[in-house]
Parts: sequence; C-alpha cells; structure tokens
Amino acid sequence: MQRLIYTFIIYLLRILFILAVPFNEKARLFVTGRKGIFKKLKVVFQPMRNEKIVWVHCASLGEFEQGRPIIESLKRVYPPIKILLTFFSPSGFEVRKNYSQADYVFYLPWDTPGQAKKFVSLTRPVLAIFIKYEFWFHYTESLKKSGSKIISASCILRSNQIFFKKYGSLFRQLLHHFDFFFTQNPQTKQLLSSVGIEQAEIAGDTRFDRVMDIIRTGKEIELVKKFKDNQKTFVIGSCWPEDMETLSPFINENDGLLKFIIAPHEISESFLRDIEKSIEVKTCRFSEATEDIENYSVLIIDNIGMLARLYRYGEFAFIGGAFGKGLHNILEAACYGIPIFFGNKNYHKYQEAIDLIMRGGAFGVSGYAELKMKYELMISRPENFLLACEVTKSYVQENLGATEKIMKYCHTILAS
Repeated sequence: MQRLIYTFIIYLLRILFILAVPFNEKARLFVTGRKGIFKKLKVVFQPMRNEKIVWVHCASLGEFEQGRPIIESLKRVYPPIKILLTFFSPSGFEVRKNYSQADYVFYLPWDTPGQAKKFVSLTRPVLAIFIKYEFWFHYTESLKKSGSKIISASCILRSNQIFFKKYGSLFRQLLHHFDFFFTQNPQTKQLLSSVGIEQAEIAGDTRFDRVMDIIRTGKEIELVKKFKDNQKTFVIGSCWPEDMETLSPFINENDGLLKFIIAPHEISESFLRDIEKSIEVKTCRFSEATEDIENYSVLIIDNIGMLARLYRYGEFAFIGGAFGKGLHNILEAACYGIPIFFGNKNYHKYQEAIDLIMRGGAFGVSGYAELKMKYELMISRPENFLLACEVTKSYVQENLGATEKIMKYCHTILAS
C-alpha cells in the first residue's frame, strides 16, 4: 500500500510541475529539461557495452559541491571510467550542465517504476553514488536488482524523518537497498543502526575537502592585497539587504578602525547602489578600482567567483543569508581560521554553524547592537579572538579526509 501511495505522489508531482510551466520559470526548465531524455540516453549509452559507468546523483548545486571532490578523485585515479552526473533541480543542472569532469550530465527522470527501471537498464552503472539526502525508492530498487553497488555520501539523517517513524517501513526498506553509508556525523550512524543498518562509517562532509582544495590552489588577488594594506579587515560574504541593515551602521562606526570587503550575493546594479548609499565612508567597486585603492575603507566586489579567495584577507568574516532564506557557506571563511559572524534566524539546519557556535568560533547575532557587542568582546579580550581563530582552524582540520575514505570503498568496486 505504501508503495502505491509513494508512486501516486510522484505521478501527482509530475502533473503539478507540468501545470506550473506557464507560470513558473523553474517549473518550465524542470519539465522541458526532461523531454526526450530517454532518446538521448539511448543514443549515448546503448553503444557503450564495455565501459565502466559511475553514476553520481545530486539534488542541486549545494549537493554538487559535496559530490565534486568525489567525481574529481574518481577521474584522477580511474581515467578510463565514465562519469554520469544527474541533477533533480534546474538550479543544479543549468549551472553545471557543462561541467568538464563529468562525461555526461542529465536531469534525473521521475522516480516511477518504469522510468527508474529504464534509466538503470540503459546506463548500467557499476556504482551509484547518491549525495547527502537523496533517497529514491524505485531507483535504488532497480539498481539493487541490476547488481549495481549503491552508496550514500555525506549522508545526514535526523530522528524526525519518515525513515524512523512507525509508518515509514517503505522508506526503511529504501535505506536497506544501499550497500554502504558514509555519514557526516555520529548521530546519522546511530540512526541507521537503530533500523538494522550497520554498513556505515562516519566520514564527514566532503565539502571540507573541496573548500580546502580551493584555498590551496587559489591565487593571490593583488588588487585586494593592495586595498588591505596590512590593515585589520572584515570580509562580508554573500550578503543580502537584510544583512546590510545590520552591517551598514557597523561599517560606518568603524571607519578608520577596520577595512571592509563586501561580496554581495547578487550583484545587480540596484543592490550595489543601495549598499553604496547606506555606507557613509569611502567606497570603491572592484571593477572601478584606481591606483590609490589603499586609501578606501570599503571595497565592493561586483563580480562572481572570487569569494572563496577573499577570506584570506580578513581577520573577521560575516556570512550572509541567515536573516532570510538560509545561511550561505561558512566553510570557506573557517578554512582561514578567523572568527565568523552571521544572523541568528536561519542557520540551524547547517551543522557546521551549530558546531562552531558551540565551540566558540562562530557567533549568531540578532542585529547591529549584538554584532557590535560580540565584536568588541573580541577586540577588548585578545584571548577570545585567538580562541575563535584556533576553533575555526582546528574544526576544518578535524573534518578533512571524507573524500579519501569514500575513495577507498570505491576502489574495492572499480579495481576489480
């Protein structure tokens, strides 16, 4: 009965997305991206009878960043294998459809019995890797029947999920389809054990490996280095208008005491102008920087792709998003071993934020007054600053190595 209800819900969602196409751009991409997908898959995979296919599935862009270190390690260690990368969401597919390390990139067809069976029979992966919390019943069942190995990487589960409810027997069965789980934390491993699954290892989050790799290979940004001019600097990453309501008075108050680098989440002209209007000190955009850039107090980054390298120039960081839809990536800042601030409203689903707050390396703030107070505690008591730096640095070091652990398991499958 549960199986029928699950399948019915999948069909219903499919219909709802089709109905939403005229009114929603994401729904349009979602539907049109899947049109004729099996014809395309047939053209690509039917001639490939002797190739080893590894299928990596990510829900969206965030999960891709967790899958990316695995993909790149697989391609480096096993050059002959073919990587099939799939996304559920347009926000992942449309951004990464030309990702060079994947041999094939597709949308994931709907998880109906027929489509799942057809997808698996066409692609014939020797190994399927589902990232974080991607769990699809018919796909895992079809993979299991075909003899493919299935692993969950950077897996994280919570006790209130359906897997652990009395009425969740179908979803517990789904978990039992997997051959191995690489979990982010001990709690997930314990939850798996509570439903009879012992084939699991606490590996951590592969994003730590990815971020550290970016930092190790990142080049100096000479213009930003000149702007910093060996002065104490506060880096503001992925900020939204709600964040600037807290930050603008803080910036104005610290003119001459701190320099600020602002990297907005969106670089629309209207938002850039709003930032400039809210700040009373001397500001300059990155694209308009002049020879005397060191004489400015605020540098506004009006391009995309530089943020991970900017944190190296900061003694402090503020990460945006937590006053709104959700906190952005704090690991990039943590890798540089600096104290991190963010809004206190929407960070609770991010384990690294919770961990760093508990340890004293990160600080949630309700607004300008609390940001000012917590910052001044750092300045007035240097031991607090040094402790926060040590906490963030050691936290990252402790969590490196997830990719290596996953690769050891992959080796047992791919080397045979």
